[in-house]
Amino acid sequence: MPHKIAVLGYGSQGRAWALNLRDSGLDIIVGLPVRSKSRRTASKDGLKIVVPVSEAVKQADILIFAFPDHLHGPVFARDIEPHLKPGTTLVFLHGFSIHFKTIVPPKNCPVILLAPLGPGAAVREKYLAAESIGYFYGIGQDCKKTADTVLKLLFKGLHIDRQALIKTTFADEAIGDIFGEQAVLCGGLSQLIKNGYETLVEDGLSPEKAYLEVAYQIDLIVDLIKKYGIEGMFKRISVAARVGSVQSGGTIIGRDVKIRMKKLLAEIKRGDFARRLSALDNATLKKLDRDIKRMTVPSFEKAARKCSPAKSKK
Repeated sequence: MPHKIAVLGYGSQGRAWALNLRDSGLDIIVGLPVRSKSRRTASKDGLKIVVPVSEAVKQADILIFAFPDHLHGPVFARDIEPHLKPGTTLVFLHGFSIHFKTIVPPKNCPVILLAPLGPGAAVREKYLAAESIGYFYGIGQDCKKTADTVLKLLFKGLHIDRQALIKTTFADEAIGDIFGEQAVLCGGLSQLIKNGYETLVEDGLSPEKAYLEVAYQIDLIVDLIKKYGIEGMFKRISVAARVGSVQSGGTIIGRDVKIRMKKLLAEIKRGDFARRLSALDNATLKKLDRDIKRMTVPSFEKAARKCSPAKSKK
């Protein structure tokens, strides 16, 4: 009997997953709240929308949790668990909810992790190009011995190259993902760029020139690191850049940074961030938007828009 897959949520990842699986010929529905702003987008994309979420749960035998992590606990308790059929497979895009127990699934439901190593836009773009980004995958529980079959179905439906798969656990993915985002990829990198930018501008360089020096070329350096490693990257940049980086890099990012990173990691493992995330409400999210606004530099944002590679392609 063919599977019916419900993608719960239609944000960045939800849209990419729903479209990819639909385009691969699978039976897809999108489960959304009645007042969801995403209904119009999903409808324009030609997807079958089922409201409310509880109705999608009743219809499907595979549920993909593609809505924000901080909502998993209350939505699961209210709209999902009371309507779960035995044997329904629960698919998580992050390990957060299972590891930190904001969701405790019934024992009679297989639980799968399939975490893309990139945003939803990349998931969709790679699919359309017949390519694949990397994915972490794992099995949390498999009472029905069907998890492997469902994973293979999703691998095929998302066009995931087997070489792009890395087996993991919910704990490792949850902790590693949170730490990586906060300490390096998003939080750490943005602060490093901001401080470098401000240093140059305060010394008299124009905002546009400062942006080009500290931010514009990042993707080129990251691409070298992804392909060849850090050592390989150093071998492929100029002598001046190599010498200066080796001599000065450690004076900017030194042992004190690693000490603070270890403190952050300990807090994440202890569940401090999980508790803060699970307590998010609309008022806190609005405050978060204001905090982000205060963290950014208007002249940097203007320079970024002006020099955007995407803009130059239009």
